[in-house]
Amino acid sequence: MLDHLSIQVDDFAAAGSFYDAVLEPLGYRRLMDFDGAAGYGEAFPSFWIGTATDAIPNRQTHIAFQAPSREAVEAFRDAAVAVGAEVLHEARVWPEYHPGYYGAFVRDPDGNNVEAVHHDFSAAPEADG
Repeated sequence: MLDHLSIQVDDFAAAGSFYDAVLEPLGYRRLMDFDGAAGYGEAFPSFWIGTATDAIPNRQTHIAFQAPSREAVEAFRDAAVAVGAEVLHEARVWPEYHPGYYGAFVRDPDGNNVEAVHHDFSAAPEADG
């Protein structure tokens, strides 16, 4: 059901040091770093921390639900629009995450960033070998 969750932090360096330390004994590590954001997990990041900004007056939570197909991602987007949700990002491939990452993002009635994502790992490039 859940694919990943993101929280906002005031001090990214301090939070990163904290989560680096406390998640390691659980078998998780920092897998991805972007400007002001880091993702933790085993093989793929499922927990993210991001720098809180003044542009986000309430700490926006981001939650992503796994979708069984691209069509389900599009149906999620359509259902959200039908109930009045703001579309943050239309359904598309997000190659910066991985080549088979297909997601759509909407804002729920409380301002949270809610995503549906389908992972097509067959779209990943073949490993050299």
